[in-house]
Amino acid sequence: MLLEVKNLNAGYGQTRVLHGMDFAIEKGSITALLGANGAGKTTTLRALCAMVKTQGEVHFDGQRIDTRSTEDIVRLGVAHVPDGRGTFLNLSTEENLRLGAYTRRDRKAVDADLERVFGYFPRLRERRGQQAGTLSGGEQQMLAVSRALMLSPKLMLLDEPSFGLAPMLVKELFSILRDIREREGVSMMLVEQNAAMALDLADHAYLIETGRVVLSGTADTLKRDDSVRKAYLGY
Repeated sequence: MLLEVKNLNAGYGQTRVLHGMDFAIEKGSITALLGANGAGKTTTLRALCAMVKTQGEVHFDGQRIDTRSTEDIVRLGVAHVPDGRGTFLNLSTEENLRLGAYTRRDRKAVDADLERVFGYFPRLRERRGQQAGTLSGGEQQMLAVSRALMLSPKLMLLDEPSFGLAPMLVKELFSILRDIREREGVSMMLVEQNAAMALDLADHAYLIETGRVVLSGTADTLKRDDSVRKAYLGY
């Protein structure tokens, strides 16, 4: 397993959001995290990066990380693509991408990875000198994913990557995520309101309600589950 989480509790101040969650992510897999608004999906991703106060155990690639700082976790190869994209709007596209590699010391490899990212997202190459704040919503989402890739991660945590995007762009983005996993073996955890697309992309899925895992299994198993179909897939 690449990631193993046991009895994860997390919250903000006195408000607890996650209540003893257990889950795991296999190396090279895509895992979908499904649930209604307010179920704790975003908090789960933040907890894995030590961005909120947590209790419980998180093991990543053989090391316990729940006691580490966010920067240490990033250095180990966990890249977080937050909801809202987190783009530095006043910097150029290329400057944003190079910031994604700020923990790396291998400059030649960073240059090579910049070219590799442009291969996945040719539009970003065309706009490499353009101020990121002037990019379209879809281009900014591509930039957020690309910036995470510049870390050369083992695990990408993607929070609502389809939010605000036109259906054609969503399809394109999910196809690129599939390519990245297949070519590079990058594991992913995907928080996504578009449950149908998330389950089509994922190998495994967890359904959470009020900060607890209530259902887990292969993506195909969850697709066939009556409660998931009615609540999240609309048929």
